[in-house]
Amino acid sequence: MVHEALVLLFRNRPSLAAEVMRDVLRVPLPAFDEARVESAELTEMAPAEYRADLVVRIGGAATDAAAAPVQARAVIVVEAQLSPDAEKRWSWPAYLASLRRRWRCPSYLLVVCVDADVAAWCARPIELGQSVLVPTVLGPDAVPLVTDAAQARRVPELAVLSALAHGRGPRADEVALAACDAAATLDEDRSVLYHDLVLTALSAAARTRLEAIMASGTYEFQSDFAKRHRAQGKVEGKAEGKAEGKAEGKVEAILAVLATRDIALGGDGEARVRACVELAQLDAWLCRAVTVTSAAELFA
Repeated sequence: MVHEALVLLFRNRPSLAAEVMRDVLRVPLPAFDEARVESAELTEMAPAEYRADLVVRIGGAATDAAAAPVQARAVIVVEAQLSPDAEKRWSWPAYLASLRRRWRCPSYLLVVCVDADVAAWCARPIELGQSVLVPTVLGPDAVPLVTDAAQARRVPELAVLSALAHGRGPRADEVALAACDAAATLDEDRSVLYHDLVLTALSAAARTRLEAIMASGTYEFQSDFAKRHRAQGKVEGKAEGKAEGKAEGKVEAILAVLATRDIALGGDGEARVRACVELAQLDAWLCRAVTVTSAAELFA
C-alpha cells in the first residue's frame, strides 16, 4: 500500500516530481510550464522488458489545442523504493538511457523512500564505466515538514508525503492535521484515500490523538470520512449543534489526547477541564494538548 501510495501522489500531481527536485533537493532542472505523466513502459527491441513506477515529462505549455506538442525539456523517472534491491542498480541506468533516446532530452532519476537506511542505500553512486550515475533520493530527512494549513492546501500531495515521512516523529500531530485539512478540500475519492494514508502512517498514539481531535468538531473537515469521525464525538446521544454536547465532546477529546501522551492532570486538573463550558477555552486546551509536556503547561 505504501509503495502504491507514493506513486499515486506523484501521479495525481505530475509537477510534484520536478518541484521537489528543484525546490527541495536543489537539482537544476530546465524551466517548464507543464508536467505530464507518460508511459512507464521502457521496452526496447532487446528481450528485456523494463517498467518504471512513473515517468513525468516536463516542458512548455501549448499555446492552443491545435498546436503541435511542445518538445520535451526533461523527463523524470520516479521510483518508490521501500527496500534495497540490487537489480535496480542495473535497471535504473537503462530507464534513463531509454527515455533519453525516446524523448531526445535530458533524463533524471528521482527515488522516493520513507526509510532513512533505504534512502542511503539508494543514493550510492552507480559506476557505468565512463560515467557515474548518482541517484537523486528524496528520503524522510529531506521531505519538508508541512505543518502550515495554507501550504498544505496548495500542495495536498506534498502534505500527505510529509505525513508518510514524519508520521512517527515528534511533530506527527501537526503534519497529520495539516494533511487531513488539505485532503478535506479535495474530491471525495482523493479525500478518503489521503485520510486513510495519513492514518496508516501514524503511530497508534498519534492516530488516537488525531481521531479524538477530528471527533471533537474542533476542525471543520468537510469530507464524509471526517464527518463520520465527528459523529462519534456526540456524547450520550446529544445533537452536535447543542453547546453542552460540544463542550462535553471537547472535554473527552482533551482527556483522551493527554491520556495517550501519558500526561497526568491530577484530580484538580481533570476537574477543572470537566467543569469548563466555554468552547473557546476548551478549543485552546485541545490544541495545546497535542504538544504540551505537563499539566502546568496546559493551563499556563
